[in-house]
Amino acid sequence: MKKTVGLVALLVLMLPSLGLSGALSFRFGYFIPRAQSDLWSIEFENMDFQKSDFQNTTLGIFYEHFLTREISLVIGVEGYGQTRLGSYVEFVSSSEMDWAYPAEFYEGYAISHNFSVSVTPIQLSVKFAPLGRRSGFIPYLGGGICLYVWNVKVLGDIVDFAYWEDIIEPDLGVVRIYAVDYAELRADNRFNIGFQAFAGFMIPIARRLALEAEFKFNYGKGSLGEAFRGFESFDLSGYQISLGANYWF
Repeated sequence: MKKTVGLVALLVLMLPSLGLSGALSFRFGYFIPRAQSDLWSIEFENMDFQKSDFQNTTLGIFYEHFLTREISLVIGVEGYGQTRLGSYVEFVSSSEMDWAYPAEFYEGYAISHNFSVSVTPIQLSVKFAPLGRRSGFIPYLGGGICLYVWNVKVLGDIVDFAYWEDIIEPDLGVVRIYAVDYAELRADNRFNIGFQAFAGFMIPIARRLALEAEFKFNYGKGSLGEAFRGFESFDLSGYQISLGANYWF
């Protein structure tokens, strides 16, 4: 995946050498996953991390080709990734890590695993600046398609709720315990098509340089594959706020 993203970024940097009128943008952003699919939900319900733990910064590079004074074509790439180590909230395990016991009744060892998500949208958009690009304040909006290059991984110990036993405790009665398995679940180098829409503004600070601020919504879903059999399509969508510099040439 890193090679694919690197090649796209290199292509974006090379486009100005073709001699076409346009602009390059370099952006620093903050991505907030929408996280509305069952794997997201299961992780947040069972583990001690929260949705806010998967918000993270992004870096992006974009080439903008001017078609008219108001309309341009934009191609770019930006990457999001986050990994968190979490422990089950309601269960602990013995030193053998074979079974998960209710934490409200037992003391033991944390049952933990890493949850890792990486989403890189390669974007092709149409951008519309209704006031053109020669005023002191340049609002714009637009949208287009994305090719999502993405990974999801769950690495570590998981509680398998499909396998359980009931044990008898003198003071508690019947207690249900669940099997603990070590898992290396990977959805690697997945590709899916999605969409995005954005709005923002630019403020020129020099003849060829402008600062820009943008809000974007990305939408996409993708199959997790055989490693996550039984799960619905993974939600790749999210909201993003970006600041950057736009250089015209």
